[in-house]
Amino acid sequence: MNRRDIMSSLQSEDKKALLNRLSRIEGQVRGLARMIEEDKYCIDILTQIAASRGALKNVGLKVLQRHVEGCVSDAIQNGNTEEVVPELLDTVNRFVD
Repeated sequence: MNRRDIMSSLQSEDKKALLNRLSRIEGQVRGLARMIEEDKYCIDILTQIAASRGALKNVGLKVLQRHVEGCVSDAIQNGNTEEVVPELLDTVNRFVD
């Protein structure tokens, strides 16, 4: 069975909370576009960009946490470290700025 065929570690309450956060981030990004259209002060725009990036990073950290607690943990317990450990390391490397 392919690792992508395994069910996600995200539970319904996690999904709901993450989708709510993403909706707020989407609103922040739309607000950023409005700020640019309205020629708002550059520092204010940059502040909002930083806030949006931080919010998106928090969503990513939650997904990563659930992945480690669920998918990675299960794979290690089943002795399937050959594929999951390099994948996890690659993911963490891409995720870290």
